[in-house]
Amino acid sequence: MGLANDERSIQLIEDFYNAKKPIVFVCHAPAALIKAKAQNGHLIVDGKKITGFSDTEEEAVGLTNVVPFLLETELKKLGAHYSKGQDWGSFVIDDGLLITGQNPASSPDGAKLLLKTLAGEK
Repeated sequence: MGLANDERSIQLIEDFYNAKKPIVFVCHAPAALIKAKAQNGHLIVDGKKITGFSDTEEEAVGLTNVVPFLLETELKKLGAHYSKGQDWGSFVIDDGLLITGQNPASSPDGAKLLLKTLAGEK
């Protein structure tokens, strides 16, 4: 979640997204998107189908009062169309150039989807 305010990280994400390169974020990594903007000046997450570590998963690990913000809540607040699967199960969402996975179990499926995207198979 520390990358959410890192200017270099934000710039890299914006450069990739605006160059039409697919990007994948899994678990807490979508937090790095909360300030990243598309070429039109809107937040990348605004209006996008997205997932990430859920509020219920955060609660289950006892970190709701430790993390700087609850990712699910923050993404919804920023206009993302957040959805989730079962806690701790693999759940991946593809919204064009943006691929997101809910939790660590989603990493293999997120990677497979990225490879398909890069190969032009989706």
